[in-house]
Amino acid sequence: MTTSFDYTPPKIWSWDKPNGGRFANINRPIAGPTHDKELPVGRHPLQLYSQGTPNGVKVAVMLEELLALGNSGAEYDAWLIRIDRGDQFGSGFAALNPNSKIPALVDQSGPMPIRVFESGAILIYLAEKFGAFLPTGLGARAECLSWLFWQAGSAPYVGGGFGHFYAYAPTKIEYAIDRFAMETKRQLDVLDRRLETNKFIAGSDYTIADIAAWPWYAGLTKGWLYDAAEFLQGSEYKNVARWVDAISERPAAQRGRMVNRVNGEASSQLHERHDASDFETKTQDKLATGR
Repeated sequence: MTTSFDYTPPKIWSWDKPNGGRFANINRPIAGPTHDKELPVGRHPLQLYSQGTPNGVKVAVMLEELLALGNSGAEYDAWLIRIDRGDQFGSGFAALNPNSKIPALVDQSGPMPIRVFESGAILIYLAEKFGAFLPTGLGARAECLSWLFWQAGSAPYVGGGFGHFYAYAPTKIEYAIDRFAMETKRQLDVLDRRLETNKFIAGSDYTIADIAAWPWYAGLTKGWLYDAAEFLQGSEYKNVARWVDAISERPAAQRGRMVNRVNGEASSQLHERHDASDFETKTQDKLATGR
């Protein structure tokens, strides 16, 4: 592999060698399944296929928040899709989401199953289905959706940009890290300025805009993502910190962050979720000890 200092792009790019890095074994320039594997289906109205990355956490938190409000129709089975092992390229998942990215959801509460993919689309679908966490007034709804799509549009610069080059790339490229660290800090400043005069992102109420942004920006400032809190000086963003802490204290957010999680303390990992009691009885520490 050449370095950033001696590489001249060819006239036509071709995929003829591994690119290295943590996810080299699953990166490829084509879509579609790589192997046959059907998805499991549980008994609840909603089937979530995901992993506990920031985008996956969004949907798990949303479902737990809906259940906390008493929406029994939001009961769900959460199935683990190990993206580091290529589960997202199984035939069943690729049929559910042609883009082969987690999370994906199936609503089987009606006469015909409904699939939804892309985390932002899933949040909107659930908010509209249950009438929660999305304002109905025209102006308030526009504000909420604007910030939701701000997060969705910003995430690739944080994950595929900063996170990749800072934490996962096989070589440390100063230009790439500087470029995306600058953009990540700019986003944190955007959020910090917004939260200086607003309790939550879209205003005074907790909405899907907060549910979407919290896993990403809490992760950056608390060090959950890429172990980069010190590098980014995350503690400088005082308004973000206040908002992060407020959401982190919500029991539904705490539970949602555990769902389909495969790293961190074993007691914080619930690989599959099929019942509310699983948080007490089926985390990885309990399964390991049989208690």
